[in-house]
Amino acid sequence: MHEAALARQILRVVLDRAQAVHARQVVRVRGWVAETERLSPESLCLHFQAAAGGPAAAAALEFSVIAITARCRQCGMKFTPDHHLVLCPRCGAADDAALSHPAGYAIDSLEVR
Repeated sequence: MHEAALARQILRVVLDRAQAVHARQVVRVRGWVAETERLSPESLCLHFQAAAGGPAAAAALEFSVIAITARCRQCGMKFTPDHHLVLCPRCGAADDAALSHPAGYAIDSLEVR
């Protein structure tokens, strides 16, 4: 997913959560993004700040990148998935691997006033 699209998606979630708790201002957003997303946290933050307005206008976005590995259920090989493609390089099994961490992203915490 492109950083700008993901930043807008995160912003919608942040604003919805802030509205639900009647927050006047979003101070900080913490979370993670899986390495398989091939995103730059710095670029994600820049796009978030560019899109943010209203209660989130001055919010700091702090996202870490989580490395993901996969273990093939067919042959047991441990490998790094290529983006969203979980294809075992040894036996060719597709989408039949246990991931060390979920793909995608998550918001862990939201600091509001």
